[in-house]
Amino acid sequence: MSDEIATFVLNAGVILALMLAVWALSLALRDAGIVDVFWGLGFAVIALVTWAANPGYGARAALIAGLTMLWGLRLGLYLFIRWRGEPHEDRRYAAMRAKRGPAFWWQSLYIVFGLQAVIMLLVSLPVQFGIMAPAPAHLTFLDLAGALMVLAGLAFESIGDAQLMAFKADPANKGKVMDRGLWAWTRHPNYFGDALVWWGLFVIAFSVPALWWTAIGPAVMTWFLVKVSGKALLERGLRKSRPGYDEYVARTSGFIPLPPKRKR
Repeated sequence: MSDEIATFVLNAGVILALMLAVWALSLALRDAGIVDVFWGLGFAVIALVTWAANPGYGARAALIAGLTMLWGLRLGLYLFIRWRGEPHEDRRYAAMRAKRGPAFWWQSLYIVFGLQAVIMLLVSLPVQFGIMAPAPAHLTFLDLAGALMVLAGLAFESIGDAQLMAFKADPANKGKVMDRGLWAWTRHPNYFGDALVWWGLFVIAFSVPALWWTAIGPAVMTWFLVKVSGKALLERGLRKSRPGYDEYVARTSGFIPLPPKRKR
């Protein structure tokens, strides 16, 4: 077995063990939403394990690991604060619990926690193999471009999250549509920022031309953000619960930031 595959298997074992522990914690808390807190942290763990176990070219390995851990720790902290502030289990997991009944406690092990472990391993492919690559043994233009993309995405989602948190903290905004700041340019600045971070990490990994196939990672992340558990799922609920949301949709870009359309 090559060193790269051995490190990938090591990461798989670590993440499966982590998610098994989080699943056990969710049973004690009776709240599957705790898994979201460990979403970003799981990627930080993967980057750290890879960097410690099998680093390639030092500067690139440190760059990818550092940026990934910065993103993962920020997201984990933000989601922990949000989770602590919610009086009830996230509606997505509450709906699963209601639908599956008494069997949810063990079915959640694979439909929630196991699935997220697999997605982490797929999305983090450019992180894992980019850290492990020994050549080119110098930084390139792609390393710089990718790092700037990551920092821009991190700033975008951080500002968007802060703006949304401040908006929700004002009781006067209850039931209203958040359409200010970055949210006037895209309906999901946090999701767009996430996607930009992961495409940036891929660009750094692509400094090693043989790693073109790790584009699977950001492609999977973007697909989930846009079509599955992110934008699509959230907007179905908001269209029903937020008066005026359809007007917001009509004037605001769904994902990529664009100038808002003028009201007629």
